Amino acid sequence: VQLQASGGGLVQTGGSLRLSCVVSGRNLNSHGMGWFRQAPGKEREFVAAITWRGGSTRYADSVKGRFTISRDYLKDTMYLHMLSLKPEDTAVYYCASRQDSTWLPVASNEYAYWGQGTQVTVSS
Repeated sequence: VQLQASGGGLVQTGGSLRLSCVVSGRNLNSHGMGWFRQAPGKEREFVAAITWRGGSTRYADSVKGRFTISRDYLKDTMYLHMLSLKPEDTAVYYCASRQDSTWLPVASNEYAYWGQGTQVTVSS
């Protein structure tokens, strides 16, 4: 499985961005997919996750109500729609995948496949 993240950029507080993650590989229907982020000097943290087949989702409390995770079968792409962005959302965002969609863990070490990351900067 290979993942390619894009869509990051610089926005003002209250702005929005949509991140994309193009996924390639076999048996994606059995995969759980996720977005994580890592700010300078901090550990990588869970943002949101979705099952590729059923579309079940899970969100970190810090983004619930502002971010939406989704996926498009036809484009083999996962998205993270981010609204009402705050300076504390500034981080490198990574997409990730795991070969199990029975549950969506928040621990980054549960995901085996990773994209290269895309920078999101929210100015105050």
